[in-house]
Amino acid sequence: MPDAFGHMPRGPKRIFKAAVWSWQGLRAAWLHESSFRLEVYLLVVLAPLALWLGDTPVERALMIGSMLLVLAMELANSAIEAVIERYGPEIHELAGRAKDMGSAAVFVLMMNVLLCWGLVLAPRLF
Repeated sequence: MPDAFGHMPRGPKRIFKAAVWSWQGLRAAWLHESSFRLEVYLLVVLAPLALWLGDTPVERALMIGSMLLVLAMELANSAIEAVIERYGPEIHELAGRAKDMGSAAVFVLMMNVLLCWGLVLAPRLF
């Protein structure tokens, strides 16, 4: 029975539905977003490298986790773009700003990847 706000109680069935919806989102991103595919390819290549190069579990988590954050933000950016495109192809300043900000968020997290990898690996090189 729903609560006062119409939300269904959490349970195995609801959790399974949420997992299905998440899988659909991942599939849609894979099919329609070349940037997402490229970032997944990079994760597939770099995650084993991070496991090999990271000396501690924290270093490994930082190196792999920073890449997972990029994927998460790419999903959010794609969602923003999809909602904006839903309302039509006309150019609007606010729509452009929202798309640019989503792209900038992905870029900031990519810089975070470089920072994390650099701070973990640089002491070994110098």
